[in-house]
Amino acid sequence: MAFSHTIGGVVHRFDDLKTLLAKASPARSGDDLAGISARSAEERVAAQMTLADLPLRAFLEDFVIPYESDEVTRLIADSHDAEAFAPVSHLTVGELRDWLLTDQATGDVLAKLAPGLTPEMVAAVSKLMRVQDLIAVAAKIRVVTRFRTTVGLPGRLSTRLQPNHPTDDPAGIAAAIVDGLLLESGDAVIGINPASDSVESTITLLRLIDLLRTSYSIPVQSCVLAHVTTQMEAMRRGAPVDLVFQSIAGTQAANASFGVDIALLDEAWQAAREQRRGEIGENVMYFETGQGSALSANAHHGVDQQTCEARAYAVARRYRPMLVNTVVGFIGPEYLYDGKQIIRAGLEDHFCGKLLGLPMGCDVCYTNHAEADQDDMDVLLTLLGNAGANYIMGVPGGDDIMLNYQSTSFHDALYLRSLLGQRPAPEFEAWLQRTRGELPGAMARLIA
Repeated sequence: MAFSHTIGGVVHRFDDLKTLLAKASPARSGDDLAGISARSAEERVAAQMTLADLPLRAFLEDFVIPYESDEVTRLIADSHDAEAFAPVSHLTVGELRDWLLTDQATGDVLAKLAPGLTPEMVAAVSKLMRVQDLIAVAAKIRVVTRFRTTVGLPGRLSTRLQPNHPTDDPAGIAAAIVDGLLLESGDAVIGINPASDSVESTITLLRLIDLLRTSYSIPVQSCVLAHVTTQMEAMRRGAPVDLVFQSIAGTQAANASFGVDIALLDEAWQAAREQRRGEIGENVMYFETGQGSALSANAHHGVDQQTCEARAYAVARRYRPMLVNTVVGFIGPEYLYDGKQIIRAGLEDHFCGKLLGLPMGCDVCYTNHAEADQDDMDVLLTLLGNAGANYIMGVPGGDDIMLNYQSTSFHDALYLRSLLGQRPAPEFEAWLQRTRGELPGAMARLIA
């Protein structure tokens, strides 16, 4: 299906839906690198105007990656809920944007709509939205998940305590965990990116967190972010696996570059549920995504990076995950060049994930060779807080010494909670209140 739009006597033509979506995207370096971005501001506006008039039903008839060749496309098509889609089925993309901003589109209404929306629909509507639109709509939506803590409630902001260490040294990791707990971090998850993907190292780190958790009756869940197959082997060996993690992307080929497919994720999900370690809920999966992952694997099929990112959320929502976050600036300036592009991408990802029914957080981050700095991250952090993000990262000093990138610190979370009147997850908050007087001494004894 081809499209065209005329501006000032100049006809702008778009060969197919994926070309139209790419040309309508706000500027970003990854699409430039792929050679699919708009060649001028005028062409971008023409594409956005064309996209605004496109019926939503078109996305159910024209797939950006063929159904026959991509299992993510098949998942999107086969899981689409026509009944949930019915209330907006008569709308165009532009009309959906206008309706989302009305008082009629409440959080409850949008939650019921989520199974009826495809990733391409929400990616398309996000391309027509200003930053304030992305924030206003996302702020209406609450996606609540539970394992040992309840994450996503109104008035709450959680954190992933990320105590990474360049050599997986247990003492160094324990010290970072203690630092985070003393600064009220960790209620989303205590999640370690291991320097080694070995099963033995993964088990050691899982047992470390579990010993700390059980010794002090801390209501948290743990995760060691090794490859999913490593975590599955750890489960087979009896390790205390709470949440199962995997990085995912929006195409079959990109997921293959991560060493996963839907069948493997299904197996991991089933294994995690069989552990029955959740105390107040059974959301057991944790996924990370990021714009540019499909392009970096040469697995984007000519689809723009933001639409590819939204397609990853279709994979995530199959598993009713505890946590999903976009690691927005981690891949580098080849995909999101500067602070402006990182800020926009983070808000797009959060909006699209929430609209699709996911419990979205964000790793507000950048690499040291990007044209970005901590001021840019403060802006994105504050905007995401107002948009209702479920959680952010808590990294000692905001500087991940293992992954070598800049993220948000324990103090950044305290700033945002104070500014917006937010609190930690209720179970974690109650534990803090019970142990506040005893906690520093107990943690000091642990380190000793």
